[in-house]
Amino acid sequence: MALSGVRVLELAGLAPAPLCGMILADFGAQVVRVDRTPRSAVATDVQGRGKRSLALDLKRPPGAAVLRRLCCQADVLIEPFRHGVMEKLGLGPEVLLQENPRLIYARLTGFGQSGQYAKSAGHDINYLALSGVLSKLGRKDENPYAPANLLADFAGGGVLCALGVVTALYERTKSGKGQIIDASMVEGAAYLSSFLWKSQNLGLWNRPRGENLLDSGAPFYETYKTSDGKFMAVGAIEPQFYEQLIKGLGLDSDKLPSQLSFSDWPKMKEKFASIFAQKTQAEWCSIFDGTDACVTPVLSFDEVASHQHNKQRSSFIKNDQEEISPRPAPLLSRTPAVPSFKRDPFIGEHTEEILLEYGFTKQEIAKLYSDKVIEFSEPKANL
Repeated sequence: MALSGVRVLELAGLAPAPLCGMILADFGAQVVRVDRTPRSAVATDVQGRGKRSLALDLKRPPGAAVLRRLCCQADVLIEPFRHGVMEKLGLGPEVLLQENPRLIYARLTGFGQSGQYAKSAGHDINYLALSGVLSKLGRKDENPYAPANLLADFAGGGVLCALGVVTALYERTKSGKGQIIDASMVEGAAYLSSFLWKSQNLGLWNRPRGENLLDSGAPFYETYKTSDGKFMAVGAIEPQFYEQLIKGLGLDSDKLPSQLSFSDWPKMKEKFASIFAQKTQAEWCSIFDGTDACVTPVLSFDEVASHQHNKQRSSFIKNDQEEISPRPAPLLSRTPAVPSFKRDPFIGEHTEEILLEYGFTKQEIAKLYSDKVIEFSEPKANL
C-alpha cells in the first residue's frame, strides 16, 4: 500500500485524531494507538481499524521516557491534546524533534497552537461557529444548525490533518527533515468553506440564510418526503436537469414560473412536496433512475450497502464481526487501501509486541509492567 512502512504513533483521543490515524492505517501505515492507563478507562476510539494498542501512563516520567524512545524510531506522532499539555510532560516538539529530526509531529486541536482560545475547551459546534461556516447552515427563520459533528471534527480536523501528514512525509523525501503540523479544526472548517468565500460575488449567497440556491432556499435543491415516509434528494440546478425534474414530476414547464423566480420558490416547494408525497421512494427511483434529473433516494445506514450502485463499487465493507462501514476513499488504481477486517484492538492488547518491535528488552518490559507504567490486555473469548 501507499503508506507501507510508515510508523505512526497516535496518542489516544476523541474522534478527529482517531480518524486521522485510521486513514493512515487504511492506506498501509503501521499505526500504534498509545492508550491511557489504567486500562479500566473506557475506550473512546471506534475508529481503531488496522491499529494496535499500547497502554502507557504518560503522566509518570518513566512512561514519558518510553514515548520519547518510541518517537526516536517513529515517522509520525499524532497528538490531540490542548496547547501546552505535551510540553508539561516533557514531550513537546522541541524535545522530540531534537532526538528525531525526521519526526512529523502532528498537533490536532480545535483552536490551534496559538491565539486567545488555544487553551480553551471546545467541540465541533464551537469550531464551526468560530470559522464562520455555522452562520451559513440552517433553514429560513431558524437558528444556525450544525450537521452532526462532521465538518469541523472530521473533515476540517481528521481528514486535513491526514493530508498534512502525507504532505509532510512527501516533503521529507526531499529535505530529510520532519516538521510540526498545527492542524486547527477552526481553520480546517474555514478552509473547507473556501468556495463559499470565493463565490460571494457570484450572487449565490446574497439572500438570508435558508433562502439561497444551495442552502434549502430553492425548490430544486431540497429533500422531499415520499408516501412511505422516506425521502428523495433533489439537486436539479442546471436548466437541462431542471427540465428533467419537471418532466419526471409530470409537470409542464411552460405552465410554471421561471426556475430562478425567487418569489415563486416557496409556492413551488409546496407544489413539489405535494407531488412527491403521492408515490413511494421506490416508485420515484423507478421514474428518475437513468435520467439526469439529479434526483436520488435518501438512504439510511441500513440501506446504503445494499443499494445497487454501492454494491457494484463495493463501497461498503464488512469486518470479521459482521460490522459494516465505508470503504476507504479515494480509490488508488495501483496501490489501493486494503483496510483491516479484524475487530478494533482492546486497550493494551499489543503492548509487549510493540515494545519488543521498538527495541525494548523483555527485562525492560517486565520492569515497566511491575512499576505499572504499562499494561497488557488479553482478548476475551466470545463464548
